[in-house]
Parts: sequence; C-alpha cells; structure tokens
Amino acid sequence: MFAKLKRSTRRLLVLLALLPSAVLVLGTIYMLGMENFEASPRTFLESLQWASETLTTTGYGHDSHWTHPAVALFVILGQFMGQFLVFLIFPIFVLPYFEEQFEVRLQHVLPPMAGKVLFYRYGPAIESLLEEFKRTESPFVIFEEDMELARNLRDRGYNVVFGKLAEDPSVLARVKQARAVVSNAGDHANASCTLIVREHGFTGPVYALADDPLYRPPMLQIGATEVFTPAHVLGAALASRASTRISPPAEGMHLLGTKVGMAEFRVRAGSPLAGKQLGDLHLREEYGVSVIGQWHEGMFTTAKGPHTCIETGAILVVVGAQAKLEKVERMAMPIRRSGHIVLAGYGAVGRKVIEMLHDAGESCIVIDRESASGVDVVGNVLELATLAQARVREAGAVILALSNDSESVFATAVVRDYAPEVPLIVRVGRAPNTARLYRSGADFAISVGQVAGQILACHLLDEQVIPVENRIKFSRLSAGSLAGAHPWHSEVLERTGAKVVAVERGQDVLVEFDKDFSLLPDDALFVCGSISSLERYQRQFQASSIVAHD
Repeated sequence: MFAKLKRSTRRLLVLLALLPSAVLVLGTIYMLGMENFEASPRTFLESLQWASETLTTTGYGHDSHWTHPAVALFVILGQFMGQFLVFLIFPIFVLPYFEEQFEVRLQHVLPPMAGKVLFYRYGPAIESLLEEFKRTESPFVIFEEDMELARNLRDRGYNVVFGKLAEDPSVLARVKQARAVVSNAGDHANASCTLIVREHGFTGPVYALADDPLYRPPMLQIGATEVFTPAHVLGAALASRASTRISPPAEGMHLLGTKVGMAEFRVRAGSPLAGKQLGDLHLREEYGVSVIGQWHEGMFTTAKGPHTCIETGAILVVVGAQAKLEKVERMAMPIRRSGHIVLAGYGAVGRKVIEMLHDAGESCIVIDRESASGVDVVGNVLELATLAQARVREAGAVILALSNDSESVFATAVVRDYAPEVPLIVRVGRAPNTARLYRSGADFAISVGQVAGQILACHLLDEQVIPVENRIKFSRLSAGSLAGAHPWHSEVLERTGAKVVAVERGQDVLVEFDKDFSLLPDDALFVCGSISSLERYQRQFQASSIVAHD
C-alpha cells in the first residue's frame, strides 16, 4: 500500500514519523545531560519543550544557559539540526507535496483515443504540424517523458500525458483506439514505441521520424507503416533552393526556346517598384513583361490582378523577351544564379546538402568551425575573413545550415551585409524563429518542422498544408472560352494567377500584343504560373493541353 503512494507523499509521511522521534530522542538526552552534567534537573516535559524549541528554531525563554562543555556541545548540535530542518528538509519534503496537491495534475495514462492521433514525444519536427492540428481542430494527444516539457505543453493548451514508456508500457493500453501514431523520439525509442503499440493491438498506421536512414528497414520490419527522415528532406529542400540544376526555374520553359526568358529580381527599398501596385506600374504595356508572382518571406504568391502590391525586399518572378527583361532589371536588382555555392555548417543536414549539390554537378565551398574531410574553410561564418576566404561575394548562393537559430540570425545579418546581392538560404531549427531570419535578410528560410509537417500532413490531415516548394510551370493550352479576349486585359484571367506569355498563331509565336489584339479559337497559348494557378485557369476557361509539335 505504501509503495503505491506518490513519491512526495511517501517522503512527507516519513518526515512526519521522524519528527516526533527526533523530539523524543533529543528531549531525553537533554534531560539526562542537565541532571548529570549541569546538576540542574529538568522534567521530561520541560526537556521535550526544549527539544521542540530547538528543532523549530523558535527560541528558548528562560532555559538558555549551560556551563558544562558536553551539554553546550549538544545544544549547539541541536541548533544546527534545527536550521537543517527548516532550510533543507521542509523544501525537499513538504513543498513538493503541496505543489502536487494544488497544481493541475498531468495525466499518466492515455485518455479515450477514438479518432485521435498519438504523438510520442514532442520536438521541433512536429511543432508546425501540431499548430495545424489545433487550427483545424483535429484531436491529438502527446505522450511526453520529460516532466518540465510536459508541464509546459499542458500550460500551452495541449492534451499531454506524462510517463516513462520503458518503465510502464501499460500507459499506452488505450492506443488500440487511436487513428494513427507518430513516433518522434530517438531511433531506438521509436523502435520501442512501435513494438509496444503493436503489442497493445494497434493495427492503424505508425509513422516514425528517423534520424538515420539506416534505421528505416528495421523500423519497417518491426511494425512501422512509414519511416521518414526529415533532416535529409530538409537538406534536399535547401539544396533545391540554391541550385537551378536541382530545381529548374520553370517546368516546360523549353517549349518557347529563346523566345521568352524568365528572371528573378530582388526589389530593393529604393526601387521604383517597391510598394507599388502592378496596375500603377504598367509593366506589360511599357516593357512587355509579365509578373508571374513574388517570393516574400519564403512564400510564393502569384500576381492576381492590378491591385497586387510588390513588397519591398520581395523577389519578383518575371517572364518576357530577353531584351524586355533587361529594362526591368534596371529598376530592380537581378538575382545571380552563377558561381559556386557556399555552405556553412557541415552537420547531418549540411552533408546531405553537399551530397545533392555534388550529384547535380555544382561547385561548392564548405565552411565549418571544425576541420574534417569535406570542409574547405575552417573558421567562423560570422568573421569577414572567413567569408572572404570562401569567396562569398562571388557565390551563386549561400546556404546556412547551422544547428543554432541564434547563431543563424547573426550569420544571416553578417552575410547579407557582406554580400547583399547573393541569394541566402537558411536552415531554421524552430519554426517560430523563421520571421527573425527573414528580418535579418534571408531570402528563404526552411525549418525541419515545415518539412516534417508537409510529409505528415498528407497522411494525417485531409488537405496538403505547410508547403515547402512552389513550382512554376509553362503549359501549352487551347484558347478555350478566352477566345475573343485580349490575353493581357482579362480580369477573370488575372484572378486565376496564371499569365498568357506568348501566343502561337500558325507558324508565328507572338510575345507582344497591341491593345486591339484578340485571341482566336485556333490559337495555342503559352500560359505560365504555379501548378495551382494553372489548374484554376483550365477550369475557368475550359482549356485543354496541346501537345507541342516535334
């Protein structure tokens, strides 16, 4: 029975039993000492009173003078015991008991799990996904083994259960009712969690987030449905942002050959484009180019109509004839995509980035604090000498794959000031720090939470969320119901976010249109936009794909 009590309760009961014993022992010794050494006898009741006053440090009244050294030494020892009791024993034994009684207690077993997703252990990899679960009001439970973290999660409004799975696997007895299980601990703990939930009869999907790809086959063998490695996917996302060889600027652009080009321009604070609406700039009428959209704080949004505002610091994606693009270039800073790629931070994510870049044929320079195989420059990325040695100003892109977000913020500011024209891609540890990195000057910032969130969202939620990549695509489509309209002056077309950038009429490909131009039913249109905007265009105008001529 005693063993079943909470630890703080057991300790308090032991203390309550020891206190009377201590008073009795001290009182008896004091009574004998006063009679035999001081020749001033005390009754047993008077001795108990002295012992209680000493242990509680409340004072002595008239019984406060002793002459024999043995008695004086005993009294001194008793006084120190009283101080020890008040300043050490009470905080250890008494306060934890009352804290547990008055605080909201953590759950120690799973609640009814019907329709809920169980997340085993909390971490940055599922941070963004849990926020999306809260937004969509999708039920979930977190099983956490760290007491302080569990309390913090509870205070933030999460449904959390605290326990030690290795010590008491029965806490997951209700997991059989769960909709899915996501294991987000270390690789060995993930394996234990997978085995335990299967032993409890759970037959639903188990998704494990692994640190090392080597653990994927054995995890699948012991019962995991899918095993993902978010850190490696994050490395691939960082690499695709830096290299056009990994992530082509626009799928299908070869259909137009050299007729039309696509360029990216960073809108500087002093640019005449900054803060203006597309309708006020007349870029199509005066320069013959189409703004497909803009990257701002890592998100790509298509330009939808003349009221689209160009954000200061955004990266515009512009399509048009090469000579026309050069005119727009004078109003904004072009994004250079030539030169080597510099990577700072050669950990697990950085190694994956370099592996992909080398496979794509990119030339890379690696910066790290520690000398190791594959590191080209040993130094601190915050130091200008290190940046100069890595030839950062000549780079086609810089990737910061540092493991500490605070260091990444400083490094972003330093690199942006040192090389303002170079694309800067930054790894984020925790999603809430993304905004700080953009304010420091990052062009793109991607967190492991975004990556893992996208991977898991398509399995656990009804809709794709937390996108990591937005693809721009050229499609060759029929005119459909847009026939008879001007390709640049259709409000309905603008609202789809797609742009008609060229028209194939007979043997000619037209890229500029006067105000009287109108589309014919037999025209083939080259339409550019994101995948979603092209889908909206096809639905709106009943346009079908046309296979290009060989």
